[in-house]
Amino acid sequence: MKNNQYIIMILFTLIWLSGCESEPVDAEPVLRPVMYQQVKISGGERERTFSGTSQSDQVIKLSFRSSGILSELNMTLGQKVTQGALLAKLDNIQAQLNYENSISTRNSSESRMKTAKLNLDRVKALYEKGGSSLSDLEAAKDAARTAEQDFASATRNVQIQKDQINHGYLYASADGEIASVAVELNENVSAGQVVGTINAGNMMDIALGVPESFINDLSVDMPVTVDFVSLQNQQFVGVVKEISPSIDVNTSTYPVVVNVLQPTAAIKSGMAANVTFKYQQSDARASTSPKLLVPASAVGEDARGRFVFLLVPEGDAYVARKQLISIGSLTSEGFEVLAGLQDGQLIATAGLQTLLDGQAVKLSELP
Repeated sequence: MKNNQYIIMILFTLIWLSGCESEPVDAEPVLRPVMYQQVKISGGERERTFSGTSQSDQVIKLSFRSSGILSELNMTLGQKVTQGALLAKLDNIQAQLNYENSISTRNSSESRMKTAKLNLDRVKALYEKGGSSLSDLEAAKDAARTAEQDFASATRNVQIQKDQINHGYLYASADGEIASVAVELNENVSAGQVVGTINAGNMMDIALGVPESFINDLSVDMPVTVDFVSLQNQQFVGVVKEISPSIDVNTSTYPVVVNVLQPTAAIKSGMAANVTFKYQQSDARASTSPKLLVPASAVGEDARGRFVFLLVPEGDAYVARKQLISIGSLTSEGFEVLAGLQDGQLIATAGLQTLLDGQAVKLSELP
């Protein structure tokens, strides 16, 4: 009997405890993230960014006009040079020997020329007195003329051989800074081989490639903005300097050169840069009049018509509000909005089927 009473007491206790309600706990609501976009007015203007590399606007490639052993090298990376400074010299032993031989040949030809002229004068005097035939006179004239031509040729050869010696000296053709050195002392170099470069310009260019789908939208002197990867929070203004009329088969792009206006000393040759072009699209179907455009993914439709979800700030969150709109034509950028939206408003761009009018949401950054 006592056991039965004990069991009954336990049951009453459990029933009483189950009837007690726990105090409510205020749980913070979980807000649904939504992708969004700001409504903007477009006037047919496009913006594209391409990557390029900085370079001096005047790059001088250094090379010898003759071959030989490099006997003197006065170039180091970053070295400041002035116009006319001797940068390198070849061991011009052979050129020097050729020059000396040419002088010897010229002297010999000069001696023969003088002898031939003296002989001509002698034969001419004899001919006038009847002591020499006409054929002797003509032969003397021919000999003198040939000797004179030989002397002129030998004289030109002396100058050529002297130039060959001078071709063994490499001078700076302009003030600048040594950007590269491609040879070492005592190295055998050939004529035309690039042994180094000088950055001689005061301006800075950006070399880049533009695909064929955008090349016709660019023009010389077109303004651009330039950002350098290594120079944070610095933006520079530039203009299009050169546009190649033919494609580069190696990159399948059209080479374009942009000139950076007012560059700073922080911009070095070889830095990676991003060049942003703003241009009017060349498509004849595009209108240049201002339009309010929204992505096609942001437009829904119900029994009342086309709509978007406006994202309206309320307190610390945003609320999705269904907004009816009137749309026009569909462009490559989305629908043209004729009524119902204003420039600068925020709209949801994804998940419209599951959004509710008045639902609290949070903005989701683009991935």
